[in-house]
Amino acid sequence: MRELSSLDRWTILYAVFAQLSFLWRWPASAAVASHFPVVHAGLVGLAIMAPRLRRHGPLGEFWASFYPLILVLALYTEIGLLNRALGFSRDPTVQAWEAALFGGQPSRDWIRAWPWPWLSWLLHLGYLSYYLILSASPLGLWFLGQRAGARDTVCLIMVGFYLCYAVFLIFPVAGPRYLFPQAENPATAIPVATFTQKLLNSRAAWGTAFPSSHVAASLVASLTAWRFSRPLGAVLVPLSVL
Repeated sequence: MRELSSLDRWTILYAVFAQLSFLWRWPASAAVASHFPVVHAGLVGLAIMAPRLRRHGPLGEFWASFYPLILVLALYTEIGLLNRALGFSRDPTVQAWEAALFGGQPSRDWIRAWPWPWLSWLLHLGYLSYYLILSASPLGLWFLGQRAGARDTVCLIMVGFYLCYAVFLIFPVAGPRYLFPQAENPATAIPVATFTQKLLNSRAAWGTAFPSSHVAASLVASLTAWRFSRPLGAVLVPLSVL
């Protein structure tokens, strides 16, 4: 146990918190009841095994350094299944905050106020670059020989995810795309916008809209890349800003 890295310890802490949240919010769905504990118990097992894996060659070291990031989609999906089974969200509270801050609902109003295809291309490509940023930041550092930097990057990204996921478990917010009608104008008709919508329809997890793990993980990944490699960071930071 003394050989556990910071990543391993954060992973165990999150998995224990998630299990306690699951027990507190025991869902009616039998499928969630059978999968959720298994996934998070397995996560604890991987964290405990990680120090041993690090001593078993390059492949073991790579897996022990990246395992939570490889499994992050599964963790995200499990939260969505749990929240959907319970069917409770805090959307009215968050919408009231946004209305007080912006004087309206930006997620509903802005794309209708500025239905410009060129802006839609730019922002949707920025949105989709999330997947590139998450992989390019730690993998780029790893293959540049910055192994310690890559491990730090994965750890910080996962801390961002774990903190967001912890909030999702106790303060679920479905998000405006489930509550407001989708805009129909030139900005939503372009190919990248329709692709993004289809991706969200098939992959988004219910109750995981606030705070945005998409924004948090992108910023952490790009800024950490900048810390260890300015050329890599110079590519990723502008994408995160978009």
